[in-house]
Amino acid sequence: MKAVVQRVTRASVTVDGQIVGEITEPGLMVLVGVTHDDTADQAAKLAAKLWGLRVLDDERSCSDLQAPLLVISQFTLYGDTRKGRRPSWLAAAPGPVAEPLVAAVVEELRRLGAKVETGIFGADMQVTLVNDGPITLILEV
Repeated sequence: MKAVVQRVTRASVTVDGQIVGEITEPGLMVLVGVTHDDTADQAAKLAAKLWGLRVLDDERSCSDLQAPLLVISQFTLYGDTRKGRRPSWLAAAPGPVAEPLVAAVVEELRRLGAKVETGIFGADMQVTLVNDGPITLILEV
């Protein structure tokens, strides 16, 4: 699994002109990508890493501050652009594999006590955010 994590002051995701997920206070906006051999154990590890990642003010984590997270599925994190001009999506897991694993990340975050907003898996989403810092990290588990 891969995640692109951005520290934000606010973020939202819109589908068909409607906001479907939004955080209005400082927290993390997380894009999650899944590949073919990812597991539920990796989803749990990613959630724990996100919950404890010390990138908020004064080197604190979402767990320290009860800061919210906006988690959005993002198959393009596994796009391969090494050849030609068109990305290959072969490394990205298909929806029936990826969707439950992205949901597992969200469920584990909530089990840990996080306030989590989400996008809609497979939808055409527009994401708006204010990157704070800016701080952007790539996590792999």
